[in-house]
Formats: sequence, structure tokens, C-alpha cells
Amino acid sequence: MQVTGTFSVKSFVPTEVVPDPAIATAVPVGVVLMEKQFEGEVAGRAATLFTSAFDQAAGVGTYVAMESFEGALAGRAGAFNFAHSATTSGTDRSNEYFIIVPGSGTGELAGITGTGSITVDADGTHHIGFEYELP
Repeated sequence: MQVTGTFSVKSFVPTEVVPDPAIATAVPVGVVLMEKQFEGEVAGRAATLFTSAFDQAAGVGTYVAMESFEGALAGRAGAFNFAHSATTSGTDRSNEYFIIVPGSGTGELAGITGTGSITVDADGTHHIGFEYELP
């Protein structure tokens, strides 16, 4: 089954993490806690742990995110985890990865498996899509 929706970031809280040992690279690594709100066939909210190595000035970097989603897909309610990552060289999005974490579904989404995608319009609108199966 395929569903789509849009989302917005409701909170964005940078979190300091100091690795041991600290290793300096040309691109700083950061961690952010986010809350997202979803609308459309994907409706609900997510708590997101977002890690990136990103050069703000050049707009170049890579992120890795783990999300805990609570809401509904096409009207079926529950919760599950999904992970995604992508790289940008400043104006593009490449090397994308997106997976629903097996065994993480609850409620009417118990047993969910699949993949998904995120796209961003020129005006900044964020879209999410899931291609999933349920038992």
C-alpha cells in the first residue's frame, strides 16, 4: 500500500553531544531532537533523533534520523519506528535510505514493514511517502 502526506517541524532542539574521544573533522557533527506533525494520508506526529555532519556555509552534508511515529496511515492507527538518511552537495538530495523498522508496529499498524521517501519542494514544503505492507 502507498500513502503520502506533508509534514512540518514543530520543535527543533539542538543537543550537545561530546564524543570521547573527540575527533575534529572538516564538517561538524550535531544532534537535534525534533517533533514533527504530519497531515494527509499520513496523519500524526513523530519524535525524531536527527544526527548530521553538515557544513552550514556550503550547505553540504549528510544526515541520519530515527523517528518514532504515532498516528495513522490511510486511517489505520498505531505507532512504529522508521529510519532515513540522505546527503546533499548543496542543491540536491542523493544516497537516500528509508526503512520502516521491522517489529516496531503497534495497534492497527502491528507487523508493518516497508520503505518510504522524503521530498522537499522548492518552497520548502516537505512530503513523506510510505510504501508498506501489513499482515
